[in-house]
Amino acid sequence: MTWVEAIVLGIVQGLTEFLPVSSSGHLRITSAIFFDRDAGASFTAVTQLGTEAAVLIYFAKDIWRITRTWLVGIRDKSVRSSLDYRMGWYVIVGSIPIGLFGFLFKDQIRTAGRNLWLVATTLIVFAFVLAFAEYWGRQTRTLQNFRMSDGVVMGFAQAMALIPGVSRSGGTLTAGLLLNLTREAAARYSFLLAIPAVVMSGIFSIGDVFEPAAPGTSAPSVAQMVVATVIAFAIGYAAIAWLLRYVAHHTLYVFVLYRVALGTLVLALLMTGTISAT
Repeated sequence: MTWVEAIVLGIVQGLTEFLPVSSSGHLRITSAIFFDRDAGASFTAVTQLGTEAAVLIYFAKDIWRITRTWLVGIRDKSVRSSLDYRMGWYVIVGSIPIGLFGFLFKDQIRTAGRNLWLVATTLIVFAFVLAFAEYWGRQTRTLQNFRMSDGVVMGFAQAMALIPGVSRSGGTLTAGLLLNLTREAAARYSFLLAIPAVVMSGIFSIGDVFEPAAPGTSAPSVAQMVVATVIAFAIGYAAIAWLLRYVAHHTLYVFVLYRVALGTLVLALLMTGTISAT
């Protein structure tokens, strides 16, 4: 991997991780168009440690309060009715689907799942699903009304993002809107829900990312991986604040249009042989 490649992919990861446009899909597409190869699923997973560190810092007070209340609630029944205690369980239970499916389909995710025909198609298909959710969702429920069933549904929606192009934040926002949550409530739970899955995935992928690159892929040096992750952290931190402000006052249709346009562009490049699907 070249330094330009590492820096560009770090920027792309930071810009797209929290937007409903699929960061893994963008890394795959960017690698194919500009560098004629694939940085690999492990590179994506490790750079996500940078953006997830941004979540940990941005929501540090919330995370500490939820964690502390959950631990106290294990032995003290009097706090179990609080939202913080329940949110602890919502995040734990909601994280199970992506952990289970990620383990069962690890090989497919790293190979067939990164085919650009699939990435482009999922970008477009799930754009329309997001548009339907934005149109149909009544947005009458806040986190105070959140239930365990909501956490399970959004957990399965997050698991769908194992396929590049679906988008973890896009899937969870879509599910949240279909459950009539406000955009801000869905986004906040989405941020918290990502922590266990993304951190564990990144940690387990650290060893793989430095293995000799297979044909058509590139492997970074330790220094390049660190720089890309730090860049993703810095840009991702700014993206969190921006997205929370944006969803509080705007619809998600701009992301729908962007996903359709990008997916259509990739399909055109594939059809003309400009880029390779694998």
